[in-house]
Amino acid sequence: MQTIEHIKLTVSSTIKEAMQVIDTGAMKIAVVLDPHDHLIGILTDGDIRRGFLAGMNLNEKIESIVQKSPIVCHVGETKDEILQKSLGKRIYHLPILDSNEKVVGIEDVEELFKPHKKSNKVVLMAGGLGTRLHPLTQQTPKPMLRVGDQPILETIINNFKHYGFFDFIISVNYKADVLKNYFGDGSKFGVSIEYINETMRMGTAGALSLIEEKFTEPIFVMNGDLLTNINFDHLLNFHLSNNAMATMAVREHEFQIPYGVIHQTNQKIISIEEKPIQRFFINAGIYLLNPNVLAYIPKETFFDMPSLFETLIQNNYEPLSFPIREYWLDIGRMDEFEKAQNDYYDLF
Repeated sequence: MQTIEHIKLTVSSTIKEAMQVIDTGAMKIAVVLDPHDHLIGILTDGDIRRGFLAGMNLNEKIESIVQKSPIVCHVGETKDEILQKSLGKRIYHLPILDSNEKVVGIEDVEELFKPHKKSNKVVLMAGGLGTRLHPLTQQTPKPMLRVGDQPILETIINNFKHYGFFDFIISVNYKADVLKNYFGDGSKFGVSIEYINETMRMGTAGALSLIEEKFTEPIFVMNGDLLTNINFDHLLNFHLSNNAMATMAVREHEFQIPYGVIHQTNQKIISIEEKPIQRFFINAGIYLLNPNVLAYIPKETFFDMPSLFETLIQNNYEPLSFPIREYWLDIGRMDEFEKAQNDYYDLF
């Protein structure tokens, strides 16, 4: 995702101003925005040339030559979804919109083809007992259960590889040998894998206290039982561009109350809402942490990630949430495991 700060125009900009922006910008494109950074359209060198052929001059406004219905993508769309949108129409730069439909960047499609190897570490939590999936987990740790043609954890690693992340640390406990024997040092999967061994249950944050390595860049932390095609690049860019201390991926969850809900004041019924739907954002089990966050994790004790975020809040930090729009499934129960099997080949 490329910044838009030097390629912004308004409908009152002149063709001369547009030429300067396009010629000096690396992407040969300009975005035309309203005062609230909502997208009006895009402008390319080709649009300006067509304007000249129609008799326009340098001092005329660009409004009549702006492409007002461009193809766009949204924060959270996967690399494959972006490529599918762009390549069919030979479009190589797509405006990226956030959940409020504001332009936050430009996706350079050519960059998506380049294998940029990123140095951020990825910590995968794979030490849980998986008791709700017995008897499947009696001999196999939950992250090693096969969904589709491979273990859940292998799908997670491949998804990170897809976005250029190759350095992994896996926290293990229950049936650790099964996992270590399968992945080894990661070389046969084209990645590097180290392990931390939990001798006791330490929670999704407590295990991080066992890592001796000193980090200099934000660290991904993810539960090892999730099936998702989240765009990890967009998550990292969001974290960095907002100068966040910690970012939690969140997922909207809804459920319907199966009764009519009574709203009342002083025993007087004001209204009756029939079977309302309640919506909440829930913790999706994917995080980005700056290295200095690790100082807030106690040693040798159970400590979950929600407790870490609460600690940061109490210390006047402002951890951020990143809504997941893509497919996401927490494989914790048998019905979720069966759903994952049904969904796998369509998505991965």
